[in-house]
Amino acid sequence: MRKIFSAAAAFATAATAVVAMSGAAQAAPAGNSTVYGCQSGNVCIWPEGVNPVDNPHPTNQYSAYGYHNLSNQYGYHWVLNNQYGGAGAALCNNYGGTNCNEYLAQDQWTYTDLTPINSIVLYRP
Repeated sequence: MRKIFSAAAAFATAATAVVAMSGAAQAAPAGNSTVYGCQSGNVCIWPEGVNPVDNPHPTNQYSAYGYHNLSNQYGYHWVLNNQYGGAGAALCNNYGGTNCNEYLAQDQWTYTDLTPINSIVLYRP
């Protein structure tokens, strides 16, 4: 019995740490979960060097599945996959959604250098 409680405590501690590090703990129902200005169902990009908590106004919001070519996105940006139903997103080095190297699961954030990124892909599970 002690092992079960220890395992549960370890899991709870680990889950709390992941939530604290990600800053993406949003418990809202699908279809109604705007996160720092990013509407539910979208993948959003905030301006270079801007913290979404301080400035909840993403500059880019994508809602259609498929690829979207980027332009004039340089330096480090926060990107959020605020889609639902398990939909994912990929950051790709080439235009047209090819040569993808970073994948974002539903509700996942990344702070990444968009200088080499030329497209973003939204896809269904």
